[in-house]
Amino acid sequence: MAKSSRDYIYGVNPVFETVRAGKRRVYEAFINQATAKQPRLRKLAVYLKKMDVPIQWADKRRVNDLSGSRDHQGVVLKAGTYPYMSSDDAWDKPRLLLLDNVEDPHNVGAILRSAEIFGFHTVLLSRRGVPDIYPSVVKVSAGATEFLDIAKDRSANAYVRIAQEKEYQVVALDGAGKVDVRDAAKNLGERTLVVIGGENKSVGQFIINAADMVVSIRQTGRINSLNASVAAGISFFALAGTDNDRPNRCNNVSSVASSEKP
Repeated sequence: MAKSSRDYIYGVNPVFETVRAGKRRVYEAFINQATAKQPRLRKLAVYLKKMDVPIQWADKRRVNDLSGSRDHQGVVLKAGTYPYMSSDDAWDKPRLLLLDNVEDPHNVGAILRSAEIFGFHTVLLSRRGVPDIYPSVVKVSAGATEFLDIAKDRSANAYVRIAQEKEYQVVALDGAGKVDVRDAAKNLGERTLVVIGGENKSVGQFIINAADMVVSIRQTGRINSLNASVAAGISFFALAGTDNDRPNRCNNVSSVASSEKP
């Protein structure tokens, strides 16, 4: 069966960010007529018209069918599929994020949301064992996917081999890591690849063995572990350091969004 050339992005923030980012071709939006008077949807409709996005006023069933979800918040955007970058273009970036064995789309979306906020703007997804950038991933990321450069064309091990050839410092997050992530942040090189694994299947053994540092988050509670996306967010915050470029970029995005965002 041929792969679709269209995605149906759903949710107020994901639709807004997809249009604002301009990363994909946008065709039209579908808004549930019964909820069109809600303030956020009204504001979104004004923005879509401003951006010359055609709007179809649809009933709830139509919006449900298009999104394949009841979590659409009354709006669906017909757009092109996610435009992945080639990983060959990633190796001039100082900070890279690699997801290995993160199988849950919800966790992928949540991790990518934190990655965008804390400045890990170039992301490598393992070709196997990690979901594509589905609309459900875009929804959980609150549209952060649209501001990231994401590649998905090699295995996790292959990415790590290339990173080491390019003299990246490989930092893997693992519950059994001997280095606290806060201490690791003090010893990062200029070129760093951070590797995050999943909950059921963590970072692969090859990467653990090859990593320059295997880090963990020191815990004082009684439960066994953190959710993968929460652990990732804490690690990004700790490892982001004081690089001035990333906070400035995030602040610029926020200032634009605050004036228009539904």
